[in-house]
Amino acid sequence: MTDPVHVRTRDAGERRDRSYPPLPESLAVGVYDNHTHLEIADGDVALDYREQLDRASSVGVRGVVQVGTDVATSIWSAETAAIEPRMLAAVAIHPNEAPVLEQAGTLDDALAVIAELATRPRVRAIGETGLDFYRTADDGRAAQYASFEAHIQMAKDNDLALQIHDRDAHAEVIATLKRVGAPERTVFHCFSGDRELAEICTENGWHMSFAGTATFKNAANLRDALEVAPRSLLLIETDAPYLTPMPYRGRPNAPYLIPHTLRSIAETLGTDPSMLAAQISSNTEYVYGHWDDEPVVSPPHPYEDVPA
Repeated sequence: MTDPVHVRTRDAGERRDRSYPPLPESLAVGVYDNHTHLEIADGDVALDYREQLDRASSVGVRGVVQVGTDVATSIWSAETAAIEPRMLAAVAIHPNEAPVLEQAGTLDDALAVIAELATRPRVRAIGETGLDFYRTADDGRAAQYASFEAHIQMAKDNDLALQIHDRDAHAEVIATLKRVGAPERTVFHCFSGDRELAEICTENGWHMSFAGTATFKNAANLRDALEVAPRSLLLIETDAPYLTPMPYRGRPNAPYLIPHTLRSIAETLGTDPSMLAAQISSNTEYVYGHWDDEPVVSPPHPYEDVPA
C-alpha cells in the first residue's frame, strides 16, 4: 500500500504560517465534517489521521468523510475508513486529473479501480468529481465530462451519494446532472455559488456543503446563498488541509476547526449554533448513513497492508 500515514504532502514552499491553530471551544451538539483530506500531510509537524480525529472528537466533531481524488488517495480512503470507526470514505478521480489520465491512456483503468472501491464497506460516496474549468483548458474538457458522467453512474449503480467539485462551471454541472440524471443524494462540495445556484439546488433537492470560505469577509455570495438555502439541505465541511476558516485563514486546516465555520454560519442565519448543528448532523446522516451502520473490517486482498 501507499504510505500508511499520508499519501501526499502539501507544498511546503508556500509563504504562510504552517503551525496548526489552537483547539476551539467544543460544540455542545456535534456535527460531521463531510469532506476532508486527511491523507495530505501539512503543518510544521504533520498530524496523522488518528491525531486529527482525536482532536476533532475532543471539540464535538462526530466523524468525517475522507475523500479521495485519484487512485492512490481513493485506495487510502477506502482502506482507512474500513478500519477507523470515525471515518467513512468517498472515492473518485478529481476532474483535474481526468485530462491527464486520458492523455496517458489510463483514464478507463483508473475509473475501473474507483468502480471496484465503490463496492467496499464504509465507502458511502463517489467524489470528488465534477467539472473544473478554472485549471483545465478547452482541450481537456471532454475528458472531464466523460469522467463526471462515469462517476454519476457509479453513484447510482451503488446507491451512493455524489460529491461534486464545481469550479467556474456552475451551468455545465447543472446541465450534466439534468441530462444524465442526478443521484438521489447529490452534494455540492465547498459550495461556491450564489443565491441563484442555491435556488437551483433547492428546486432539485441537492445538498449544499459550506466550508471555511463561508467565514471569509469577501464571501457575500455565500451568505446570500445561505439566506435562501433550506436548512434541511445544509452540510458542513473543512476541505482540510485547505480553506481554513477565519480567524486562522492561511494556516493548516483540520476537522477540529469546523466549530468556527458552524458558528459563523449560525450567526449569518441568526440561529442558535446547537440547533443548526443538530439539523446539519441529521442531514449528514441522511446523505451518508450512520457511521456505525457497518462494522470496521480489514480491507481485502490485494490491498492487505493497513495503516500501522
